[in-house]
Amino acid sequence: MTATASSAGLPRRGVVMIAVLYGLLCHLAFVAGVGAMMVVLFSGMTWGLGRLARPWSWFADALLLLQFPLLHSALLSKRGGAGLRRLAPSSLGTPLMSTTYALIASVQTGLLFLGWTPVGHVLWQARGATLVVFEVGYGVAWLLLLKAIVDAGFALQTGLLGWRAVVRGRPPVYPSMPTRGLFRLIRQPIYVAFALTLWTVPTITPDGLVVAVILTAYCVIGSIIKEARFARRFGAAFARYRAGTPFWFPLPRRREG
Repeated sequence: MTATASSAGLPRRGVVMIAVLYGLLCHLAFVAGVGAMMVVLFSGMTWGLGRLARPWSWFADALLLLQFPLLHSALLSKRGGAGLRRLAPSSLGTPLMSTTYALIASVQTGLLFLGWTPVGHVLWQARGATLVVFEVGYGVAWLLLLKAIVDAGFALQTGLLGWRAVVRGRPPVYPSMPTRGLFRLIRQPIYVAFALTLWTVPTITPDGLVVAVILTAYCVIGSIIKEARFARRFGAAFARYRAGTPFWFPLPRRREG
């Protein structure tokens, strides 16, 4: 049964318009959210648009920081998936689920970095040749993140998979377990690259350090939760992959015997 046929009560044109609208919102939010993260993170969290007075700014920043890992992970659970399916009209909830998830994640990212109220105190600032080193490192970290996203399935990671399938009148085809590209070196390249973007910024501030520590912890915990999910989904195939591929760091394994 196609995605169009499963949307009983909606004309074909209406189905396409809804899918395109979701896709447009998703990709606009994705560009805005990632762009905000790149700029504000590079500044050491000194360029946020929030202007609340203390101590309210501390509470607001804490909520902005915690909402990202908590909701991001909750939506990947069975209950979260059921909630995502209810966020699209008629029975388009299931085929548009990946698009809706990417849309929400992008909005979360934008809220975190655009809504942040800076502390305003710089602990350390790279200059001269050191600044160049950090700028290159920051750029490389983002290129690694892009490469990892492509290796994991660009359409899935960016929300393209869901709405495009609906427009084509087909059910979405999810990619298999990623094992190519950076996934040949380590099992969690997306989380590792994400963590690298947090620690290669040339400006160090107290709130920047808090963001880096909390989101790095989320990357580690998220990796563990993701592996448990993959173990249930892919079974023996993931067990073999895990046995032969390092977790976070591409260190050589000891040979038995």
